[in-house]
Amino acid sequence: MSKAAELANLIGNINAGGGGVNRNVIINGAMKVAQRGTSSTGIGASGGFFTCDRWAIDVSGTDGRLTATQDSSAPSGFANSLKFDCTTADTSIASGEFLTIQHRIEGQNVQSFAKGTSDAKPFAVSFYVKGNASATYVAELYDNDNTRQISKTFNVTTDWTRVELTYPADTTGAFDDDNALSLYLIIWLHAGSTYTSGTLNSSSWASVTSANRAAGISSFFDSTDRTFFITGVQLEVGQNPTEFEHINNFGEELARCQRYYQVFTESGDTTFGNAVAYSGNVGYDGTQQIFPVEMRASPTRSTSGAWSVSDGLGNQFSITAYYGNNTKWGYQLGFGVSSGLTTGRFYNIRALSGSGSQLIFDSEL
Repeated sequence: MSKAAELANLIGNINAGGGGVNRNVIINGAMKVAQRGTSSTGIGASGGFFTCDRWAIDVSGTDGRLTATQDSSAPSGFANSLKFDCTTADTSIASGEFLTIQHRIEGQNVQSFAKGTSDAKPFAVSFYVKGNASATYVAELYDNDNTRQISKTFNVTTDWTRVELTYPADTTGAFDDDNALSLYLIIWLHAGSTYTSGTLNSSSWASVTSANRAAGISSFFDSTDRTFFITGVQLEVGQNPTEFEHINNFGEELARCQRYYQVFTESGDTTFGNAVAYSGNVGYDGTQQIFPVEMRASPTRSTSGAWSVSDGLGNQFSITAYYGNNTKWGYQLGFGVSSGLTTGRFYNIRALSGSGSQLIFDSEL
């Protein structure tokens, strides 16, 4: 895009109520942050978050499988992309199956669109894509609060290309002003007739008709040669997509992702807290550990790897159970062992070196 065209688009968006800094409501659109890891294989039996933060894979009913990676292939100005590589094809498409990439957005982060009011603003979506061959997919905006949607097709080639899509304003159905899920950006890569047998709803927002959501798409699972790359995703108020708004401070982008997911990984014998034994097999940390970033909501907690408690006197016990309270501000650790603790004694809660131990907190939408 030329500088003149970029300036014209930005001015147009300002006139439409958008523009300026912090205009992109997408988090981790440049695929910089991957707290869960840089590669995940065998995806397709169930959905979830796998590699790049804030990008969910939703899948149902397919025998197709893929590998997702944070990849170094990217257009000029970017260092990373999210790559899908088909490892098992599915050419017999049942009616209800699908594969999508989803970005899920809190209601309080999309109030600037003024959706559901007489001052409603248009939506501008842009991103970069490429694949192993020409294909057609769909980018859908889905209003979760009011069950309304609109879809647009886009094309993929073997070269990096920038997709620019504009969706009209919607004066029906306001987004809730809270921390719950209000808006999806959904990339449709594979779907059966339940979602493709109608006419694509591309001109105006409407109540959801499933058959009109992804009509006309190719299938990512049509061949094990199939790949799909995406990066530079932006969603903004305005009638024209503008140049991608980079978050050049990695720590800032990480913090935005940590609102939804935080992982603490052992590095050597890592001490995660101190606790006092209340009995021969249970102990609690009397203080709350504070998160570096306040989370969206009280998270669920999980652990991996090998954990133990030690008293500094050479006594060490394997943890068999975990307790404690989580809030959006922090967590309290509690533990259980089979036996042997001394009531009233302090113990270090430790992740064992080389075990890949992680303490994980999840408040994803």
